[in-house]
Amino acid sequence: MKGLKEIYRYTFIYRWRANLTIIFNFLFVIFNLVSLVLFIPFLNLVFKQEMPLTEPIAPKNEGFIKYCSDYYNYFMETFLYHNGKEQALLFICVSVLIAFFLKNVFRYLAIYHQSDLRMSVVRDIRNKLFAKSLRLPMSFHTEEKKGDLMSRMNNDVNEMEVAVVSVLQLIYRDPFDVLLSISALLYWSPQLTLISFLVLPLSAFVISRIGKSLKRTARAGQDQMGSVFSIIEETLGGIKIIKAFNAINFVQSKFEKANLKHQKLITKTFRKKDLSSPLNEFLGAFVMLVIVFFGGSIVLANDGTSGLTGPQFIGFVLVFSQLLRPIQSIANNIAILNKAKVSLDRINQILDTDEKILDPENPIPFNPINEGVSYKNVVFAYGDKSVLKEINFNVPKGKTIALVGESGSGKSTIADLLPRFYDIQSGEITIDGNNIKSYKVEDLRKHIGIVSQESILFNDSIRNNIAFGIPEASLESIIEAAKVANAHDFIEQQEMGYETIIGERGNKLSGGQKQRINIARAVLTNPDVLILDEATSALDTESERLVQDALNKLMANRTSIVIAHRLSTIQHADEIIVLSKGEIIERGKHADLLAQKGAYYRLCSLQGFIQ
Repeated sequence: MKGLKEIYRYTFIYRWRANLTIIFNFLFVIFNLVSLVLFIPFLNLVFKQEMPLTEPIAPKNEGFIKYCSDYYNYFMETFLYHNGKEQALLFICVSVLIAFFLKNVFRYLAIYHQSDLRMSVVRDIRNKLFAKSLRLPMSFHTEEKKGDLMSRMNNDVNEMEVAVVSVLQLIYRDPFDVLLSISALLYWSPQLTLISFLVLPLSAFVISRIGKSLKRTARAGQDQMGSVFSIIEETLGGIKIIKAFNAINFVQSKFEKANLKHQKLITKTFRKKDLSSPLNEFLGAFVMLVIVFFGGSIVLANDGTSGLTGPQFIGFVLVFSQLLRPIQSIANNIAILNKAKVSLDRINQILDTDEKILDPENPIPFNPINEGVSYKNVVFAYGDKSVLKEINFNVPKGKTIALVGESGSGKSTIADLLPRFYDIQSGEITIDGNNIKSYKVEDLRKHIGIVSQESILFNDSIRNNIAFGIPEASLESIIEAAKVANAHDFIEQQEMGYETIIGERGNKLSGGQKQRINIARAVLTNPDVLILDEATSALDTESERLVQDALNKLMANRTSIVIAHRLSTIQHADEIIVLSKGEIIERGKHADLLAQKGAYYRLCSLQGFIQ
């Protein structure tokens, strides 16, 4: 019930579209019944062989339905009396044609409005999921599979598209259709109507059992789809390594196993979902035969003199045959909504995830740095795994602090804490004495420039990659930033200069070129604090020289934290901090640390860098 209410709430965000869909569905149901009821005068006309000898008697007011029925019969008898059978037959055929035309017009209008409604809801949910994924902390993206998130944005959202239509039909169209049809059936023959509905409780029980089983299978299928997307995403991202290590057959086998499991689960889901329709049709056929037998018996016993007449009986069968359609639709829509509830749960798992990195209620403005950055007794852990222990150091304004140590010592984690990619467990990080949690996250990150080891670029122009996040940047400022980053010359040599599209992840450029565009991006933001995370470790000697020169320009008079793999790049840092297993074990200037002949000296020795 909770899932149904939430789907209903999504649907009625666009109240005008939803209401128009409901109104036109109502009119469709009414004219659908009218188009069938109008056949009864036709049958009466065919079965009656003689013209009436006297003028028809006007109807008495004995209830609204009885009056309408008698009035229509009176009208037809009058028309027949004055115009003859051929004209009456033509009038009935035209009436039925008009009813069918209006029925289908209203049906199309309902579909017309629900098409916009369903896609608007899908767009909104996908927008919310995408926006939420951008706001979620880095810990979520580290732990979750990208493919699973893509599956939720695609498959699960598409299930909601179908559910939007189903919920309107289930609540407004189909029950109204059933109620109207039953009213007509009861009017003609309460006895036959009662007989026809004896089997419905059994049908409802069977369908409910199928629905519960369907929900379990659908959840397993959707989860498996996430695994399939994850394998695809990982494979395409690592295709070079897969080819290099001749792992194509291994990866193909892994994918085929996951895909086969998904196929089996989805096949099982479809089989359960589609079982309700043939089951209802069989039950309906059984009931239809019961009606034909008992109804025919009543007509034969009355011999057309009283009670249910032959034309009314045929009309009863026609309307009841159409009654099976909304009943089957109800069953199908229940199955669809059970499947959609699973998708809604998976969507809500993302939307309800704690963002963790939140803005303060009363943020303070971020002013230009006067003093610097401080880490005070900082403790951090990934879950139960301790990463940093009692970290203390200062980065004075305009100074450069270098972090060195073996892999896993906590260097990158220290850097990631400053822009609040993660929040610490205890201690505090301050800028000019103000805890970084007292600033808006957007303001904080706006004043921090990051150049990482991995060059993250987008399949767009060089100009847009440099101006990423600053769409209003002028071409002149972009060119100036590129010159500082030693990137302008190679950009000018590209086929379309700054408008050159660089491919996915910038794969049309070399490593050094990509890194210099990254640096130009950081230059353009003009940050107060600069974080360099092993920015030259993956480059060749020539590229490293160009990039290091660009970095030196960028770092000039800026408060900088540098994570270094190549120790030759940080010998002029104002202070070098040596980390091991999340703790500071040495600190000082390059020459002083070498003189101590401790951990830093050993690292320099391993790299052949002793001066």
